[in-house]
Amino acid sequence: MRRKNIGAFVVWDYLVFALMLLISALIGVYYAFAGGGQKTRKDFLMGGRGMSAVPVAMSLTASFMSAVTVLGTPAEVYRFGIMFGLFFIAYTLMVIVSAEIFLPVFYRLGITSTYEYLELRFNKHVRRLGTVLFIIQTVLYTGIVIYAPALALNQVTGFELWGAVVTTGLVCTFYCTLGGLKAVIWTDVFQIGIMIAGFLSVIIQTAVIQGGMGNVLKHARLGGRLRLWDFNPDPMQRHTFWTLCIGGTFTWAGIYGVNQSQVQRYLSCKTRYEAKLSLYINLVSLYIILSSAVFSGLSLYSVYRECDPWTSKKVSAPDQLMPYLVLDIFREFPGMPGLFVACAYSATLSTVSSSINALAAVTVEDIIEPHLRSPSEYTLSWFSKGTSVFYGVFCIGMAGLASLMGALLQAALSIFGIIGGPLLGLFSLGILFPFANPIGAFGGLLGGFLMSLWVGIGSQLYPPPPWRTLPLTLSTAGCNQSQLVQRDWNDMIYSTNALQVNGVTRTPIMDNWYSLSYLYLSTLGTVSTVIFGVIISLLTGGRHQDLDRKLLLNKGDLTRLSSLIGKRKSQVEVSKQKSQISEFKEMDASVSQA
Repeated sequence: MRRKNIGAFVVWDYLVFALMLLISALIGVYYAFAGGGQKTRKDFLMGGRGMSAVPVAMSLTASFMSAVTVLGTPAEVYRFGIMFGLFFIAYTLMVIVSAEIFLPVFYRLGITSTYEYLELRFNKHVRRLGTVLFIIQTVLYTGIVIYAPALALNQVTGFELWGAVVTTGLVCTFYCTLGGLKAVIWTDVFQIGIMIAGFLSVIIQTAVIQGGMGNVLKHARLGGRLRLWDFNPDPMQRHTFWTLCIGGTFTWAGIYGVNQSQVQRYLSCKTRYEAKLSLYINLVSLYIILSSAVFSGLSLYSVYRECDPWTSKKVSAPDQLMPYLVLDIFREFPGMPGLFVACAYSATLSTVSSSINALAAVTVEDIIEPHLRSPSEYTLSWFSKGTSVFYGVFCIGMAGLASLMGALLQAALSIFGIIGGPLLGLFSLGILFPFANPIGAFGGLLGGFLMSLWVGIGSQLYPPPPWRTLPLTLSTAGCNQSQLVQRDWNDMIYSTNALQVNGVTRTPIMDNWYSLSYLYLSTLGTVSTVIFGVIISLLTGGRHQDLDRKLLLNKGDLTRLSSLIGKRKSQVEVSKQKSQISEFKEMDASVSQA
């Protein structure tokens, strides 16, 4: 599959890669014994609730930005342009929603599993349904992020694909089981540094080869890759300003606001202030990673603008473009391909480890503990470690499904939309609607899930046509190979035979329902859940409930932020006044001396 004149892995690459794995494993070993080890469930699952904001913020970013980001986002920019960068708006809105609406309620209750909230607010049946959906979502997504770096390894090194899959899962399971959440968070801090280094190495080397970053941007502009703004309100178009900002906000809020993998991290902070601070510091890290991934995509286009490796059959899928580029541009630099593969692998280790830890938490808290009679903390700690091993092995098996799911980035976000959207709607019902009752919550969750599942499956069976996705032209004019056909999407986009795609007649439901942007899957699931839940609750006496107000978002939760801002402003004003007073005193002293 590889081109003959691109590089190959050498001893230095293997050493760089092995060093990253070794350091990650050693962090797990250290936290297995540091401070007396992981003796209790609280130590293992929540880091003893004593974590500070900065490492938690780095961990939030590292686990969020998986190998799907490392491999999928540059390929996305290469094919569709930098509009993907508008996600920075969605990230900002998502962090504000998570920090100011969901975090205050969860932290006030002192819960370990977010699904404990569902039983406190509704009943155990709603909790169990939410737990099952979360487990399904996380296992499927984890399968994708295990498969992604294994694909990169297979492409750039020739490693046997499933050997790499098994290695990924085993390393994650090893340090998760030994060190618990503390090991997961501190390995994330190390791994996010590796991720940034991998991206920067590609960007800098491409700029050197192409004669500066200005040329890279010039190539992107001429190739139509710098088109950022598209305010078309059509929800069927794959990416517009509205789908990225609105749909992206709902998708990411379903992860940061209510997903156990992320919530468990900021609930491990020692104070509520530290928890909120971790989210806002994490936002800066998200901007850095997103920018790095976008510029890597532009670098990819600059190098292959005249000879697309995908169209010319040098790689079999867009997600293999980045590792192909790395071997190409670093052929004279032993160790650098190893750094990039370590980058992709680090992203996977951080995400998979957080998923395994979160799965262990919800399984022990929501499924195992309610069926045990007065279990000791020691017993629950061992159950937590045992479930970590189980889910590590199970997720390795689920990676097999990832090879059947097409483009990694869209597949991952579709899973979060189909399941994460209804779960976001369920928690929103509980926190924002005092009249929502258990019947409405259960019915709303089922209704929202079925709606998003219907569209999600339909879009997989009948993918949106090119005039909905608008891929940009890829050229093979400079490949110097005979009988290559350039893939010009514009001919398909404006074809007069638009009702026929690959021999399949497009029906109205395909064009106007199944072609809904994959980013709106989460929005559809959330809104449907809330609408169904509100209607059912009102019809079944939801207004006559006696609720504990700490289960709802209170006015004090919203005013606390403004009071903190006001306090900070007053502190600044006081410091300015003190400074002015000291200046006046100095002037008076100088006048007196004169």
